[in-house]
Amino acid sequence: MYVEDQGAFVNGVCETHVGDMEPMELLSKVKAIEDKLGRRKTIDKGPRNIDLDILLKGNTTFSHPDLNVPHALMSEREFVLRPLSDLIPHATLPTSSSTVCSLLSSLPPSSPLSSLTPLTLTHHPSLKPLNPLIPTRRTHLMAILNLTPDSFSDGSQHSSSASYLLPLLQRLKAAGTTILDIGGQSTAPRAPEVSAPEELSRILPALKLIRSHTEFNDMVVSVDTYRASVARTAVQAGAEIVNDISGGTMDPDMLKTVAELGCSYILMHTRGTPETMARLTSYPEGLIPTIASELSSRLQAAEEAGIRRWRIILDPGIGFAKTQSQNCEILRRLGELREWVELKGYPWVVGASRKRFIGKITGVEEPRERVWGTATAVSASVAGGADVVRVHDVEEMAKVVRMGDAIWRVEDRK
Repeated sequence: MYVEDQGAFVNGVCETHVGDMEPMELLSKVKAIEDKLGRRKTIDKGPRNIDLDILLKGNTTFSHPDLNVPHALMSEREFVLRPLSDLIPHATLPTSSSTVCSLLSSLPPSSPLSSLTPLTLTHHPSLKPLNPLIPTRRTHLMAILNLTPDSFSDGSQHSSSASYLLPLLQRLKAAGTTILDIGGQSTAPRAPEVSAPEELSRILPALKLIRSHTEFNDMVVSVDTYRASVARTAVQAGAEIVNDISGGTMDPDMLKTVAELGCSYILMHTRGTPETMARLTSYPEGLIPTIASELSSRLQAAEEAGIRRWRIILDPGIGFAKTQSQNCEILRRLGELREWVELKGYPWVVGASRKRFIGKITGVEEPRERVWGTATAVSASVAGGADVVRVHDVEEMAKVVRMGDAIWRVEDRK
């Protein structure tokens, strides 16, 4: 029925407001868009450069030789139902009592389809998008570069001078780093808050140095900040991801700024601020359901601000408004969080590296010596389905990730 021997394609679903436009008038508008984009149909139900279909129009049912609403074949197409379930998972179709999610679940097994999240602002052949639903995907390494004198783990260790940075970057690249996360403001409890100009003065020299050397063109740079002004300046200087520990709650301009920049955005779960989060660890409705609910709320705010769904990466916020046991529970139940209906299809970053709870459990006071405990947390992250692990000890954790991928990132884990 379908042409199966064709190249990969990207499929999406969008919701738009068409007022009281009649279905055939809407079809005419859709066809005009296809023509403007240069559609060339060569074979029925086969490949084409652009194909726009009308799936639903509210609760309308409509039948015409040229148009059926709901779309006659949508309930058998995973490439339609999967993105549709991102928008309206619990909705029922006008011609069916089944929800979109249940229709998707009822389809026979097939080659896995996945959402995709670009790491870069422009196409780069060696930097593929994240594909969180592909079971054989590899886990990416995000290397931490704290350019702060008061970081809990490696404050004052890193310099932005070329003589220090270039050898470090070469080692990180050789170890397999995909993303370099640069920060100029410590988020450790009770760490003093610096001004935006001071934060930028710490990160911009390093960012400009990285972008001036073509050997690092295949290394994505993310900026670890909760300030919109810092995010904007950093992206304009070459960063391609904004890593915001506040999920847009500490700067009212952050979400709309990221939307304007068009870059990918790491949205982390937290509560309060670094000064207050340790007192906000009560989850009476259950840790995982509450994290899922609160992340869903921030996702809605991000999308309403204009951030594209395919540009969002989630972070469960290990160490942020979480107790030791709660951090362990997240690592243990990450797979469950990934499967939450409102969160399914998003990629995840997990950052447990050298954190205090690891030191308490293992009895290791010095953060730089928490390598073995971090390795276990990274292994649990891979097992739970993390797409990216954020780490300090890149060479060591690269080996952990490779071993974890060999065990857990396989087609059939049964």
